[in-house]
Amino acid sequence: MRISSQYAWRALVATWLTAACTIAHAQTPLTVDITGVGSNRYPIAVSTFKGTAPTDIVAVVKADLSNSGRFNQIDTGGATVGVDDSVDLGTWRAKGANAFVSGTITPAGNGNFQVSFRLYDAVNGQPLGGLALTSSQANLRLTAHKIADYIYQKLLGDRGVFATRLSYVLHNGPNYQLQISDSDGQDARVALNSREPIISPAWSPDGTKVAYVSFEKRKPVVYIHDLPSGRRAVLANERGNNSAPSWSPDGSKLAVALSRDGNTQIYQVNANAGGLKRLSRSGAIDTEPQYSPDGKWIYFTSDRGGGPQIYKMPAGGESEGGAQRVTFKGSYNVSPRISPDGKLLAFIARQGGGFKLSVQDMSTGDVTALTDTSHDESPSFAANGKYILYATQSGGRKVLAAVSVDGQTRQILQVRGGEVREPSWGPFMQ
Repeated sequence: MRISSQYAWRALVATWLTAACTIAHAQTPLTVDITGVGSNRYPIAVSTFKGTAPTDIVAVVKADLSNSGRFNQIDTGGATVGVDDSVDLGTWRAKGANAFVSGTITPAGNGNFQVSFRLYDAVNGQPLGGLALTSSQANLRLTAHKIADYIYQKLLGDRGVFATRLSYVLHNGPNYQLQISDSDGQDARVALNSREPIISPAWSPDGTKVAYVSFEKRKPVVYIHDLPSGRRAVLANERGNNSAPSWSPDGSKLAVALSRDGNTQIYQVNANAGGLKRLSRSGAIDTEPQYSPDGKWIYFTSDRGGGPQIYKMPAGGESEGGAQRVTFKGSYNVSPRISPDGKLLAFIARQGGGFKLSVQDMSTGDVTALTDTSHDESPSFAANGKYILYATQSGGRKVLAAVSVDGQTRQILQVRGGEVREPSWGPFMQ
């Protein structure tokens, strides 16, 4: 094996998994520590909503906005303002708020709640809209995330990702769990239990399935796990290693890395496990495939040039146009991820003996290191392309982190008594 780093190696590691049949609640949610904030934060005042619910909706909304690094919370002094109450926007403007939010929570029968809110432009003294959302008790946090998404988009012009989900692996003692959580790491649920490591989880485009690598058959095998039902099926169980699954944008097929014919190469397989087709053709190691957002290209890591670099080939394979090298700065670049708009390439670069999350501008080729850590791996873009989730080390422990694509906002996500790794940020939920 000529690609010798932990990043290429983890895609080929053999692990033994024991699958859970249903998703169960996890005992230890992630906690978020903000380590940096962006400049030009938007000052906003979110009032206490009238009415009550088992979940503190306002607290979730405020935390979402603050954790994004794009908002500055103006103290409301505990003021309670209902959605139909008159609002003196001049008062809030004088307190430094550019925007103000009021809301009301009312019972809606059958254990449900109606959550209504209104967003105001305090500078220009006018309403900016709002929503009335009916929610079960179990989905109140999701409702709060949707409110935060609405505010984020109205005020900043970009779609929010608070209502999306994360997947990651929690390692606690001899146990490993594939967990699915809210975007803030809360309300975590266990999709998979194991006594051995779990690697390479990847979300389907519709957010209902996760593909991953297991070793239940005494070798690496790729499975697809249906989250609502807990059922799973084998996707790739060829001779040798089966690893690194990546979904096509339409969800109809996946790219995988297989060693069935010798060196690890990139293959395509239908989501129903049929139609296996070899895509890359080299005498080197080709691994870590990722589809471009438009589905026309597959980016991958290869050492065909002597050291690990990132290449791309047509989604139909090298026979349709050959492979092109993409990264040229630095001698070691792996784990490609393309932003949803196709403008940025995120990857792990070896710098000064460490491994750092970096981004390359696809139009200029300029490369920027985004982190101040040195054990980064497994980058994953948020669905809006504004943040990147990745695994790293902090204080000697394995943690997850998120950074804005401009490098201004950084967060550390960690679990007490456990280490987290192998993150993947889920898609927008329809």
